[in-house]
Amino acid sequence: MKSAYQQLNIPADRSFIIKSYYQPQFTASFHFHHAYEVILIVKSYGKIYGGNKIMNFREGDIYLFGPGLGHCFYNDKSFIDTGEMAHAIVIQFTEDFIGKDFFDKPELRKIKKMLQLSPAGIKFDAASAAVKALFFQFREKQPMPNLILLLQLMDGLSRQRKEDLLLLNDTPGKIYYHQQDSSRIELVFKYVIENFKTAVNSRTAAALVFLNEAAFCRYFKRRTRKTFSQFVNDVRITHATKLLREKEHSIAAICYACGYSNVSYFNRQFRLLQGKTPKAFRDEFAEG
Repeated sequence: MKSAYQQLNIPADRSFIIKSYYQPQFTASFHFHHAYEVILIVKSYGKIYGGNKIMNFREGDIYLFGPGLGHCFYNDKSFIDTGEMAHAIVIQFTEDFIGKDFFDKPELRKIKKMLQLSPAGIKFDAASAAVKALFFQFREKQPMPNLILLLQLMDGLSRQRKEDLLLLNDTPGKIYYHQQDSSRIELVFKYVIENFKTAVNSRTAAALVFLNEAAFCRYFKRRTRKTFSQFVNDVRITHATKLLREKEHSIAAICYACGYSNVSYFNRQFRLLQGKTPKAFRDEFAEG
């Protein structure tokens, strides 16, 4: 398993990196780096874990990860089964990529504020088509136009309304991971993501990382700030919100499809995490 830390290798003739990923599924393991990272999901859907939050991701989503924020994208099996290629455009840059104190200039105040917020992880819920279009205008042998494009992209993102920004890490302080943490957390996350629709238990998760059950539960809570059962419920309820938006399933069917065997318990967990009942969530989404 790869280390949690991902080294950023910027070519000598460039100040930042642009990558376009085409894969049957996203394969990057749970990791962090000491750079800023902007990602557009062009084609794909699934679950993202970043900071201390798990959520659905889908085509058109834009994320900004600041230095030190652990994150990983996991494709839903239903996407993998389509045989389509997952596609994402990724831009990485360091704090001083355009010169020390560059973002202290008054014209760049909004961008600096956005970057200061980014170690919590930001999802841009209402980025315009014009902002998304900028991702497709970068060219391999146009360094100066690319630099201008990146500043335009950051300016566009920094102008998003505060209510249209969703933070991935909603608790104070950073969550740090070391190499062994990365290996263990990755194994547990994959186990839950791949099995949450059926039986998931802490005993099996503990065995995956060679800990007894009590030690595993303490370890998981210390590293993620959630109990293992809270994390499982997060994954299940996150998936339930996706199914509720699709309007094709009854609430009872969604309950069972997300790994719950009791509709009343499902409703309680949904209300606890979403602040409303599944029916109210679906009705609100339909109205909006």
